[in-house]
Amino acid sequence: MTARRAPSPETVPRAVLALIAAGALAALLPWWLQTTAVAGPAGWLTGAGRITGLLAGYAAPVLLLLMARIPPLERSVGADRLARWHAFGGRYLVGLVTVHVLTIVWGYVLTGGKGVVGEAVEIVLDWPDMIKATLGTLLLLATGALSARAARRRLGYETWYYLHLGGYLAVALGFAHQLSTGADLGTGPARAGWYTLYFGTAAAVGWYRLLLPWLRDRRHRLRVAEVREEAPGVVSLFLTGQRLESLRAEPGQFFRLQFQAPGLRWAANPYSLSAPPHPRFLRFTVKDLGAHSAAVAALAPGTPVRAEGPYGAFTARRQRGRKVLLLGAGVGITPLRALLESLDGELTLVQRAHRPSDVLFREELTVVARQRGARVHELLGPRADVGDLGAALARLVPDLPGHEVYLCGPDAFAAEAERALRAAGVRRSRIHHESFAF
Repeated sequence: MTARRAPSPETVPRAVLALIAAGALAALLPWWLQTTAVAGPAGWLTGAGRITGLLAGYAAPVLLLLMARIPPLERSVGADRLARWHAFGGRYLVGLVTVHVLTIVWGYVLTGGKGVVGEAVEIVLDWPDMIKATLGTLLLLATGALSARAARRRLGYETWYYLHLGGYLAVALGFAHQLSTGADLGTGPARAGWYTLYFGTAAAVGWYRLLLPWLRDRRHRLRVAEVREEAPGVVSLFLTGQRLESLRAEPGQFFRLQFQAPGLRWAANPYSLSAPPHPRFLRFTVKDLGAHSAAVAALAPGTPVRAEGPYGAFTARRQRGRKVLLLGAGVGITPLRALLESLDGELTLVQRAHRPSDVLFREELTVVARQRGARVHELLGPRADVGDLGAALARLVPDLPGHEVYLCGPDAFAAEAERALRAAGVRRSRIHHESFAF
């Protein structure tokens, strides 16, 4: 009997994108059915305003759903890919809202003969729910500006996280305006669909982002059991609790941890498991990259911890072949260390570091590799000494193009490694990468 081939890990992401695209077309259907003709510049402008308004109104809840921490999406698509889609779509949402405002005002200027300022003031002050919509638009544009890459680099994770929550308020403020002044939605199925989309999104966000973490916190009662130094500036955090097996965490996944200690209780940062989950404890490894991680290293045993998760698709579910290369650098080695202990097949782990002192889990990896029949290599030295990364990997890993690759590390390293692997002949579909810097 022929073994059934595992489905491609890209099947679900492609299906989700197709569903989003179909939803966008459905959002435009009311305009298409109600528009028999478009005449003159004013008609074209207001028509463009209606189209961009419908698309923006559809995109806003979809972007919130992408970040609602819905477990099937997190496991099959991956948290970092969902975050990239969210960021990509957010830029389009800002563009759609901007075009919507400009074309609607300009179209009514041509129709009514008023100046731009006069028409804009009348729309804001006299049209129903437009004051709230204007505030929501300003808040959305501000959130978009703060999410731009240049601004994001200047903000700490916690600051960016809480400022980004302004997007939820912006969507809520704009909802009533879409129904009261959006003639395309009418009173029939289109309006019912709009209510379903928005209230369904609110329910999903409320359940997965608020209520479910609270219930899990009550059920599992996570506490800090031990903080163990692994290397200068690197500690492993052991959390204990109740009924941890019911979390169904998998090696390679991560949690967002919120430590109930001064200065930490309002921030939920992502940390990946650095060992397979155990019924009595969970282990995370943290590198000192700022004030938050330094405070984590000083946590006292017994500190309560709220945890959201497990999240992420960087797991054995993605494996389709027997030969696997685990390639990591920095604290990115943490999920790879967990995967080395749990993946099947011919395993090779390569850890990239500048100095021997930067290597993490050297003794542990040696023991696990001996038990699993795996190979472990350290690729040490400055970039100039290592040379081409693809060539260096080919020397360490025979038949490199025949391997699946689990890749994790700082963004610059991951980008360089993916380019090198592709140049060495590894297919893109066989490179599994998940970033936790979001």
